[in-house]
Amino acid sequence: MMACIAGKMLSKAKSTGSLILVTLLSCLFVNILCADQYLGIALPGKMFKDAYRERGLAPRNLSRALEDSGTVTGALVPWNTCGATMSTFLGVSTFAYAPFTFFNLLSPIVSAIYGFNGISIMTLEEDPASDQYVRPMKLKKSPKELAEYVANYQKKHKVNA
Repeated sequence: MMACIAGKMLSKAKSTGSLILVTLLSCLFVNILCADQYLGIALPGKMFKDAYRERGLAPRNLSRALEDSGTVTGALVPWNTCGATMSTFLGVSTFAYAPFTFFNLLSPIVSAIYGFNGISIMTLEEDPASDQYVRPMKLKKSPKELAEYVANYQKKHKVNA
């Protein structure tokens, strides 16, 4: 079932930015649906791990997207374990403190902007932890550079996207 859902979502993700956006949205969706922050990180992580690898993107991009949405949005969902705990500790409803959670609200948005603009997107060839490491990371890549890299990576490694 997860493969089917991931396949449908990935069919919409043509660029690196849209792949990151799909990851962010799926984390938020799982946080709302499953009511547990851990599942909001683990399920999308398993669903999209291969897609990031197939596009030649370093695993830390997926990790950052999971953190930027799966971890921080849990506190905004009243029935999520994280949101219920914070609401109880603070003694106010989740909706009462939500307007003050700037980081929680802005983190997924900034992550999507970074993804679409190629800011801080590391490829496998730039990841020192990867067996394909070739060169240091270029901090800013244009969407065109990322698209060319993904196409070349898939051709070189015979990956069907």
